[in-house]
Amino acid sequence: MSLWVVIALPVLAAVALTPAVTVLTAVWHYLRQSCRVLLSRTADGPSEVPRPGGRGRDPAYRIYVLRQIWRDLAVLDEAIRPVVVDRVRAARDWIGQRWRERPQVYFLFPLWLGAGTGVVLAVVLLTLALAVPLAAYTLVATVTLLVWLPCVLVLRGLDLAFTVANRVLQVCQNADCYERLTLPEYACPSCGARHRRLRPNGDGAFRHVCACGARLPTTILLGRHRLAGHCPGCGRALSPRTGRVRAEPLPFVGGPDAGKTTFMTLVVTALHAAVEANGGRATFVTRQDELAFTRSRDEMRQGGVSKTPTPLPTAMTLDVSGFRGGDRILHLFDPSGEHHTGATTVEALGYLTHGERMVLVVDPFALPLVRGGLTTAERDALSSAGVSFSMEDPADTFQRVRAELASRPGGSGLRRVAVVVSKADLLERTGVGRGCGEVSRWLGEMGLGNMVRELAARTGETRYLASRLPADPVAVARLVAWLVELPLAVPDELPEGRPVTADSRRPWRASPRRDGLVPVGYAVTRWAVFAVSVLLPGAVVVISVLALVVR
Repeated sequence: MSLWVVIALPVLAAVALTPAVTVLTAVWHYLRQSCRVLLSRTADGPSEVPRPGGRGRDPAYRIYVLRQIWRDLAVLDEAIRPVVVDRVRAARDWIGQRWRERPQVYFLFPLWLGAGTGVVLAVVLLTLALAVPLAAYTLVATVTLLVWLPCVLVLRGLDLAFTVANRVLQVCQNADCYERLTLPEYACPSCGARHRRLRPNGDGAFRHVCACGARLPTTILLGRHRLAGHCPGCGRALSPRTGRVRAEPLPFVGGPDAGKTTFMTLVVTALHAAVEANGGRATFVTRQDELAFTRSRDEMRQGGVSKTPTPLPTAMTLDVSGFRGGDRILHLFDPSGEHHTGATTVEALGYLTHGERMVLVVDPFALPLVRGGLTTAERDALSSAGVSFSMEDPADTFQRVRAELASRPGGSGLRRVAVVVSKADLLERTGVGRGCGEVSRWLGEMGLGNMVRELAARTGETRYLASRLPADPVAVARLVAWLVELPLAVPDELPEGRPVTADSRRPWRASPRRDGLVPVGYAVTRWAVFAVSVLLPGAVVVISVLALVVR
């Protein structure tokens, strides 16, 4: 063996062994730490997963690749880099120390040079080796985002298309609010936490994972309406299926003692019977509404309905469902007549600005020409029948409401208006009330010609009805079906019945995650990162070695 071979072998061994030992050490630490960090299912594991929420955010986990993936990488870096750097520094310091302390090492300069070259080569190889997990993380994050972003855009587009196609209107039916909603806030059925941004976004495309671990749907088409909705303005509960079907505010407008509550009771009774005759259901959404309706109906049968309280009303809500084209949430607003007697009180009725339909209840005995045309005997008969003569002219009531509607950006925006002359059974007993069956003509003769003409000019369609007791449920049902565009085939006879309280949706069932565990999506993505950064390079190395051996 020649002298050059004797000299070269130790040098080459130093050049090869130093980076090999260093890189293998780094790989071993990376494997060990990757198993510890990426295969952990606990939230308080080596890479802690903070509980979501706070600072105005929803209590929902962000998708893994937006935040947690980089926390995991930082934890791995903090666990591996110091160890590897310390090993490289130790090798460098050992070589330098031996050089300074033992002059005889000058004779071993080639060996020292080889070791030093190996250290430099080790640094280069470590840099390349660290690029592998970084590339793996970047690859997983990029692929996930490339899948996530189109899903978010498509789901949002479908949700918007559904809302527009079905003309879905979302409004708060609660008193003192009446806010028009873009997106309600939804309560988690597991823990009750409120989610204000439950839509496809950075918290998830198809599902959001609540802090308790429950998975919540992000769009109406995926079942979001099956969650309990709340108004983001007042925080109170909204009607079930809000957002799934159109919510139709239906205000009953009229002066004091005009008979709005009586006619609303007739509307609910007739509509319920007509819907059931068509195979559908009309149900109250709260027990309170059912009790209020039952009380009004019983009072009406006994000869009179108690006066509506003066505070701003919460809507009586009917959920209509069960037949083709018939899904509606009807918010029936019956304010005290005093709310229509002044401009400022009309402004407080915020629901007037949202709807496209209205029931205008005209008290015929509040018309000056009617009161002036009554004989003394007729006045006495009406007084004994319990009729009170209101001094609020229906024309003034209509002008105040018209002015409020005209202040809306698109003008009045009323598509359909039903004008109802109440107390027609008593009116027909008077001389001035003869011919009131032809409602629009009779109103024109009694001084409301301007109102009739303005309704014809400024609204899409207007229909008239003379309301009497005992009521004609068929006529009432046909008027309401036309008013809210329900495709009802109203038969010539309707059975009597009353709606009950029921929930027409199928509530969302969500199971919480066992406390202390990370979301399933986090675990799956971590496994994907582990597979790409560890198993895939390892498989490539093994296949390459086998290929060389076979060759």
